[in-house]
Amino acid sequence: MTNPTKGHDVSTVDADGPQATFPAITPPDEQARRQAVARHAQLTKPAGSLGRLEELGVWIASCQGACPPRPFTRPRVVVFAGDHGVAAEGVSAYPSEVTGQMVANFLTGGAAVNVAATNAGATVRVVDIAVAGDTPELIATHKIRRGSGAVNREDALTEAETAAAVAAGRAIADEEIDGGADLLIAGDMGIGNTTPASVLIAALTDTEPVAVVGRGTGIDDAGWMRKTVAIRDALRRARPVAGDPLALLRVAGGADLAAISGFLAQAAVRRTPVLLDGLIVGAAALIAEELAPGARRWWVAAHRSAEPAHTLVLDQLDLNPLLDLGMRLGEGSGALAALPLLTLATRVLTEMATFEEAGVTSTEPV
Repeated sequence: MTNPTKGHDVSTVDADGPQATFPAITPPDEQARRQAVARHAQLTKPAGSLGRLEELGVWIASCQGACPPRPFTRPRVVVFAGDHGVAAEGVSAYPSEVTGQMVANFLTGGAAVNVAATNAGATVRVVDIAVAGDTPELIATHKIRRGSGAVNREDALTEAETAAAVAAGRAIADEEIDGGADLLIAGDMGIGNTTPASVLIAALTDTEPVAVVGRGTGIDDAGWMRKTVAIRDALRRARPVAGDPLALLRVAGGADLAAISGFLAQAAVRRTPVLLDGLIVGAAALIAEELAPGARRWWVAAHRSAEPAHTLVLDQLDLNPLLDLGMRLGEGSGALAALPLLTLATRVLTEMATFEEAGVTSTEPV
C-alpha cells in the first residue's frame, strides 16, 4: 500500500513545501467586529439577550469585513474520502469496502450529509483522496494513493505523499473559494479513520491512549480493546515526531487527514470562514493550526462529538461548540446541523430594526 494512484505525481513535490509556504494568517477584521457589537446594542432587544447568536453574528461580520454581514449565498461541504490500513486490525464495526460504497451513496444523494445539506441550503462535493478502490475520475483528481498505511505498524504516508496531500487540500480550498464559496465545511468518510485521528489528537495534547478511544462506528467491547491497542502502538511511533506537524501526518495520520489540514489552513489564508465538524476534522484542525498559526480564528466549532477525543480538540483550540447532540457520524453532518444557526445570526444583524428605526424606546443611560 505504498504506491500512489492517479492524481498528483508525488515524486516531484517538495515535502517541506506546505509548511514553508503558508503565509501569515490575517485575523478577521477588527473594525467590522466593533461595528457589529455596536449594531447589536442598537437593535430592538435587551443587550446580550440573544446570547451566542450575537457572538456568531459579530464573528461573521468580522470574517466578511462588513457590518451588517451578508447572508451566505454558497455554503459548501467538501467530503474527503480515504481508507486506512489500520481498519484491517478490527477497529471498526464495518469493513473497509464500505468507504467506496458510501462514496457512491454520496454521489447519488442518499447519505446523511446530502439530506443535511439540502436542509441547510448547502451543496456537497466529494473528493477521493485515498479510497482503496477505484472511483469516478471526476472525484479522483486529487487522489494521492490507495489507502493510507496501518499507523500501528507502519507510516501512513511517505514524505512526498504527505506534501502532496496537504497541497491537494490547499488546492481544493482555492477551487471552492474561487468558485464562489463563502462558507466552507470539511467532511470525512473513511472506515477506520477515527483511529489515526485519535492518535494525532493524543500526540498533540499529550494524552494517554485510553482517554481518546471512542466507539467510532459502534464497535463492541472487543473492538474497543483492539482499537485501544492499535492507538497505543501508533502513539508510540507518533510521540517522537509530535513537534513536527508534517512528520506527524506522515507517521500517524493519513492522506485524507493531511488534505483536510491543508484545506482548513488555506481557508484561513483566503479569509473564508469555516464551520468545523467533529473528530476527524478536529484532528486535522489541530494540525492546521500548527501549520498556519492563527487559522483557528476563522473557524467556529459546530458541535461536540460523542467521541471523547473531540473534547480535547475543542479545549486545545479554545473553541466552544454550538451544539451537543451526541452525534458521531462525520461526513460534515454535525456542521450542517449547526449551519442554520449561522444563517439566523447573520439575518439578525442584517434584518432586525434598530430602536430608532422602529420607534421603540431604548434603555436610558444610567
